[in-house]
Amino acid sequence: MRRLFATAWTIWLLDFATKAWALSSLSSQPRQIIGSVLQFTLVKNSGAAFSFATGFTIIFTFIALAVVVGVTYFAPRITSRGWLISLGLLLGGVLGNLTDRIFRTPGFLSGNVIDWIQLPYWPVFNIADSAISIAALIAFILSLRNVPPITRVR
Repeated sequence: MRRLFATAWTIWLLDFATKAWALSSLSSQPRQIIGSVLQFTLVKNSGAAFSFATGFTIIFTFIALAVVVGVTYFAPRITSRGWLISLGLLLGGVLGNLTDRIFRTPGFLSGNVIDWIQLPYWPVFNIADSAISIAALIAFILSLRNVPPITRVR
Protein backbone atom coordinates (compact mmCIF):
# COMPACT_ATOMS: atom_id res chain seq x y z
CA MET A 1 0.00 0.00 0.00
CA ARG A 2 2.95 2.34 0.64
CA ARG A 3 3.95 1.92 -3.00
CA LEU A 4 0.53 3.15 -4.15
CA PHE A 5 0.64 6.30 -2.00
CA ALA A 6 4.33 6.99 -2.73
CA THR A 7 3.58 6.79 -6.45
CA ALA A 8 0.56 9.07 -6.07
CA TRP A 9 2.52 11.59 -3.99
CA THR A 10 5.39 11.65 -6.52
CA ILE A 11 3.02 12.22 -9.45
CA TRP A 12 1.11 14.92 -7.59
CA LEU A 13 4.32 16.78 -6.64
CA LEU A 14 5.74 16.55 -10.17
CA ASP A 15 2.45 17.71 -11.67
CA PHE A 16 2.11 20.59 -9.20
CA ALA A 17 5.69 21.77 -9.75
CA THR A 18 5.46 21.61 -13.55
CA LYS A 19 2.13 23.46 -13.58
CA ALA A 20 3.61 26.21 -11.39
CA TRP A 21 6.54 26.45 -13.81
CA ALA A 22 4.19 26.50 -16.82
CA LEU A 23 2.12 29.32 -15.33
CA SER A 24 5.21 31.43 -14.66
CA SER A 25 7.12 30.63 -17.85
CA LEU A 26 4.73 29.86 -20.71
CA SER A 27 2.09 31.65 -22.72
CA SER A 28 -0.60 30.56 -25.15
CA GLN A 29 1.97 30.89 -27.93
CA PRO A 30 3.75 27.54 -28.48
CA ARG A 31 7.39 27.34 -27.41
CA GLN A 32 9.16 24.87 -29.69
CA ILE A 33 11.30 22.40 -27.79
CA ILE A 34 11.90 19.80 -30.52
CA GLY A 35 10.60 21.57 -33.61
CA SER A 36 6.89 20.89 -34.00
CA VAL A 37 7.24 17.42 -32.43
CA LEU A 38 7.28 18.75 -28.86
CA GLN A 39 6.05 22.18 -27.88
CA PHE A 40 5.12 23.76 -24.57
CA THR A 41 1.89 25.79 -24.69
CA LEU A 42 -0.09 27.11 -21.73
CA VAL A 43 -3.78 26.12 -21.88
CA LYS A 44 -6.39 26.53 -19.14
CA ASN A 45 -8.82 23.66 -19.63
CA SER A 46 -12.28 23.81 -18.07
CA GLY A 47 -13.35 20.43 -19.50
CA ALA A 48 -12.19 16.86 -19.31
CA ALA A 49 -9.42 15.30 -21.37
CA PHE A 50 -9.06 16.88 -24.81
CA SER A 51 -11.18 19.86 -23.60
CA PHE A 52 -14.25 17.63 -23.84
CA ALA A 53 -17.49 18.84 -22.18
CA THR A 54 -16.22 22.21 -21.00
CA GLY A 55 -19.55 23.08 -19.38
CA PHE A 56 -19.46 20.13 -16.99
CA THR A 57 -16.44 21.02 -14.83
CA ILE A 58 -18.32 20.49 -11.56
CA ILE A 59 -19.37 16.98 -12.65
CA PHE A 60 -15.75 16.05 -13.44
CA THR A 61 -14.76 17.39 -10.02
CA PHE A 62 -17.22 15.07 -8.27
CA ILE A 63 -16.15 12.11 -10.43
CA ALA A 64 -12.53 12.83 -9.43
CA LEU A 65 -13.54 12.98 -5.76
CA ALA A 66 -15.28 9.59 -6.14
CA VAL A 67 -12.14 8.10 -7.72
CA VAL A 68 -10.01 9.39 -4.82
CA VAL A 69 -12.41 7.91 -2.26
CA GLY A 70 -12.65 4.60 -4.16
CA VAL A 71 -8.91 4.12 -4.60
CA THR A 72 -8.24 5.10 -0.98
CA TYR A 73 -10.93 2.70 0.26
CA PHE A 74 -9.65 -0.29 -1.75
CA ALA A 75 -5.91 0.45 -1.38
CA PRO A 76 -5.36 -1.64 1.79
CA ARG A 77 -6.80 -4.73 0.02
CA ILE A 78 -4.60 -4.58 -3.11
CA THR A 79 -1.89 -7.24 -3.14
CA SER A 80 -0.59 -7.00 -6.71
CA ARG A 81 2.48 -4.79 -7.20
CA GLY A 82 1.37 -3.91 -10.73
CA TRP A 83 -2.08 -2.85 -9.58
CA LEU A 84 -0.58 -0.80 -6.75
CA ILE A 85 1.54 1.13 -9.25
CA SER A 86 -1.37 1.53 -11.66
CA LEU A 87 -3.69 2.82 -8.94
CA GLY A 88 -0.92 5.06 -7.57
CA LEU A 89 -0.52 6.65 -11.01
CA LEU A 90 -4.30 7.04 -11.27
CA LEU A 91 -4.60 8.57 -7.80
CA GLY A 92 -1.68 10.97 -8.36
CA GLY A 93 -3.04 12.08 -11.71
CA VAL A 94 -6.57 12.55 -10.43
CA LEU A 95 -5.31 14.49 -7.41
CA GLY A 96 -3.17 16.69 -9.65
CA ASN A 97 -6.10 17.74 -11.81
CA LEU A 98 -8.46 17.86 -8.82
CA THR A 99 -6.12 20.31 -7.10
CA ASP A 100 -6.53 22.62 -10.09
CA ARG A 101 -10.32 22.23 -10.07
CA ILE A 102 -10.48 23.11 -6.37
CA PHE A 103 -8.00 25.98 -6.15
CA ARG A 104 -7.71 27.65 -9.56
CA THR A 105 -9.93 30.24 -11.22
CA PRO A 106 -12.75 30.68 -11.96
CA GLY A 107 -13.63 29.24 -8.54
CA PHE A 108 -13.90 26.48 -5.97
CA LEU A 109 -14.66 23.06 -7.55
CA SER A 110 -14.84 24.60 -11.03
CA GLY A 111 -11.26 25.72 -11.62
CA ASN A 112 -9.42 25.30 -14.89
CA VAL A 113 -6.84 22.52 -15.24
CA ILE A 114 -3.43 23.71 -16.42
CA ASP A 115 -2.22 21.87 -19.54
CA TRP A 116 1.13 22.61 -21.17
CA ILE A 117 2.63 19.68 -23.16
CA GLN A 118 1.78 19.68 -26.86
CA LEU A 119 2.47 16.95 -29.43
CA PRO A 120 1.45 16.99 -33.09
CA TYR A 121 -2.17 15.96 -33.76
CA TRP A 122 -2.82 15.62 -30.03
CA PRO A 123 -4.52 17.96 -27.54
CA VAL A 124 -2.39 19.80 -24.99
CA PHE A 125 -1.98 17.80 -21.74
CA ASN A 126 -0.06 17.70 -18.45
CA ILE A 127 1.81 15.26 -16.18
CA ALA A 128 -1.41 14.25 -14.38
CA ASP A 129 -3.09 13.39 -17.69
CA SER A 130 -0.04 11.31 -18.66
CA ALA A 131 -0.13 9.44 -15.34
CA ILE A 132 -3.83 8.65 -15.76
CA SER A 133 -3.23 7.37 -19.32
CA ILE A 134 -0.28 5.23 -18.24
CA ALA A 135 -2.37 3.86 -15.35
CA ALA A 136 -5.09 2.86 -17.81
CA LEU A 137 -2.54 1.14 -20.06
CA ILE A 138 -1.03 -0.80 -17.13
CA ALA A 139 -4.50 -1.79 -15.89
CA PHE A 140 -5.41 -2.97 -19.40
CA ILE A 141 -2.25 -5.09 -19.65
CA LEU A 142 -2.76 -6.54 -16.17
CA SER A 143 -6.36 -7.39 -17.08
CA LEU A 144 -5.28 -9.06 -20.32
CA ARG A 145 -2.79 -11.14 -18.35
CA ASN A 146 -5.49 -12.03 -15.78
CA VAL A 147 -3.53 -10.51 -12.91
CA PRO A 148 -6.01 -9.95 -10.08
CA PRO A 149 -5.61 -6.85 -7.92
CA ILE A 150 -6.34 -8.91 -4.81
CA THR A 151 -4.98 -12.40 -4.20
CA ARG A 152 -7.56 -14.42 -2.32
CA VAL A 153 -6.42 -16.23 0.79
CA ARG A 154 -7.71 -19.80 1.00
